[in-house]
Amino acid sequence: MKSQIDPFSLRPQNTEFWRDTFDDEGIAALYFVIDQELPLLLYVGETCKSNQRWKGVHDCKDYLHNYVAAHRIHTLPVQVNISFWREAPAEYHPRQKLEQALIQKWKAPFNRESWKYWGAPFRSRKKE
Repeated sequence: MKSQIDPFSLRPQNTEFWRDTFDDEGIAALYFVIDQELPLLLYVGETCKSNQRWKGVHDCKDYLHNYVAAHRIHTLPVQVNISFWREAPAEYHPRQKLEQALIQKWKAPFNRESWKYWGAPFRSRKKE
C-alpha cells in the first residue's frame, strides 16, 4: 500500500524552495515537512503543482515560522526541510485519500486533523 511511504527516506530540500524560478508548475505530489534534527514529521500535504504550492498563503508556513522561532529563542537545534514524493496520483481524490491516510498514520502535528492529539501550539493567534 502507498501509505507505506517513508517521508524520512526522501531527498530533503530547503523549505524556501518556492522562491526559486521554475520552468514549469511542477507535478502532482505529496510533500512532507520534517525537522531533521529530531527527526519529526511536522506536516503532510498534497499538491497538483509541486513547484507552486507554497508560493501563496499557506498556514503551514506560519506554523513553521513559529516553530523555528521557538527553537531559536530557547537555543534548541532545529533543521526543517521539505521533501516531495513525486509518484502521487495525478487525480485529486486518490491523492487526497492517500494524504489523509498518511496524516492518520503519522499524526503530523501541523495538520489540523492531528490537533486533537497535540493541540496547535504553533498556530498564529488571530487578533480580534
